[in-house]
This record gives sequence, C-alpha cells and structure tokens, in this order.
Amino acid sequence: MRMRNRWGLALGALLLATSAFAQMTVSGVKFEGASDVRGSKVQLNGAGVRYKAIFKVYAAGLYLPKKADTPEAALAMQGAKRISITTLREIDSSELGKLFSRGIEDNMEKAAFSKLVPGVMRMSQIFSQYKKLDAGDNFVIDWVPGVGTVITVKGVQQGEAFKEPEFFNALLRIWLGPNPADWKLKDALLGKAA
Repeated sequence: MRMRNRWGLALGALLLATSAFAQMTVSGVKFEGASDVRGSKVQLNGAGVRYKAIFKVYAAGLYLPKKADTPEAALAMQGAKRISITTLREIDSSELGKLFSRGIEDNMEKAAFSKLVPGVMRMSQIFSQYKKLDAGDNFVIDWVPGVGTVITVKGVQQGEAFKEPEFFNALLRIWLGPNPADWKLKDALLGKAA
C-alpha cells in the first residue's frame, strides 16, 4: 500500500512538472516547453505570431528562467533567456535586420540607443549576409550570462557574442517594449494570448 502511494505521488509530481513546461504549437511551429541555453534551463513563457497587415510573418517563442507576465519582469529577470523565431513565409533578411534596428530604436531613449549603435550595425550585417530566410527557417537570440547575446541563424552561431548586457534587453523590447512590433504577439509572449 505504501509503495503504491509513493508511486502515485511520484507520478503526480512528474505530471505537474511536465504540464508546467507544456509545449505549444503556433501556426504549425512547435515550441518545446523547456529549452537549454548553454547549460541553463529555461521555460516557454509564451509564443505567438507576428503579423504584417493580414500576413503571417513569423512565429516567436520567449523562454525565461521562470514565468513573467509583464515586460518589466521579463526584462529585469536574471539568468539565461531565449527568443526563438521561425519564419512562416519568405523574408528578405536584410530588410528584417533593418526592421529589428528600427524596433530597437523605437523602444529606447536616444542616448541609450546611441550607445548600442555598433552592436545594432553588426546585427544588421549578420542578417544581410543571408539573401533571404525561407518559410520554416529558424533563428535564435540567446542571453547567456557571462558570455553575452548570441545570435544563431539556421543552427549556426553568427560571430562573437554581443558583450553589452543592455543589448539583449534592447532586442527583447522589439517585442515587449512600449512600441512593440505587434501588440498581439507581445501579449502572447507574456502568456496572455486570447
């Protein structure tokens, strides 16, 4: 009897742990419930679709050490973080780099943005190296404590890490800032999807 109770408790705990890190599928893109950022476990905070007019552009998932339902909590959180983006249509990569640069600028004070200009220029160059991203291509932006911001496109790390600690949060503000790329996507990344 005691052994059965222990197994029941163990099974219950396992089910709770599994549901806490439930995976999501958004527009055919599967986001695992948990991920590993260079040895640090992160969990899926939320996922959604970026729309441009009526067109689906990409699916994005935000991974954090623990759940956050406000931009302030996500930005202030210590530890590894990840944004995973999978394109849903063909995208001009250099245009995407420019849009990200504009998204950073639109969500920061001018003085703070000017300090990040070298990093923003390098990020734009990373994306302009690719002519296009096809539907289904994936890129990941990781914050790795002690290393910096690491951008991986189609499974290949792109150059050295961006060392400035502010750089990852500047990128995160593209989606979570006061002027996000897509308001519905902002809510979805914060786990507030309708």
